[in-house]
Amino acid sequence: MTKKRTRTIIVAKPVLVTVDGVDVGAVLAEARVALGSQSRGGISQWDASGLFQELAVGEAEAGLPSARTLLLLYAADLAFRLRWEIRPALAEGRTVVAAPYVDTAVAFGRAAGLKAGWLTSLFLFAPRARDRRFVHPRSARAAAGKDGFVGFSCDRITAGRASRTRRQIVDETAARLRQLDRKAPRTPRRARS
Repeated sequence: MTKKRTRTIIVAKPVLVTVDGVDVGAVLAEARVALGSQSRGGISQWDASGLFQELAVGEAEAGLPSARTLLLLYAADLAFRLRWEIRPALAEGRTVVAAPYVDTAVAFGRAAGLKAGWLTSLFLFAPRARDRRFVHPRSARAAAGKDGFVGFSCDRITAGRASRTRRQIVDETAARLRQLDRKAPRTPRRARS
């Protein structure tokens, strides 16, 4: 009688990790740490849809968008990321690090004066992450960065307006992210290899 060999296939458990903060360099650095090896999965970054790139090259006659408009565009971009990057990778059992995710947008919206209830409703479609991480750099460094969602949006909503400065909005966004970080449930982190 011959023994039949069977091969056990280990299926990786899909993990959604989020990294939020105002400094895009620090957010991406933490995203790389959270991912570990690229063979585990990938990083989903804001503006994967190109909506903000199109907005950046838009004609001056189009005018400046409001914070609400920018957050609606962020939600549309996040829906694109979920549809084309995040959910397919999770379905394959891969790890996805979303950098940034919902908390950055909510903190920016609150700093810009939008109501918490509206922001919560706007992002109800986004699945909860198993591991939420926050990056808190010095505010002066964060205020200098202009290539992340917060910097890009602050430039748009403060241009030509005297009510609040870019630094004030960035600093308040960072403070709100620190509050969210303190309230976030703690999950054990993997040891760095």
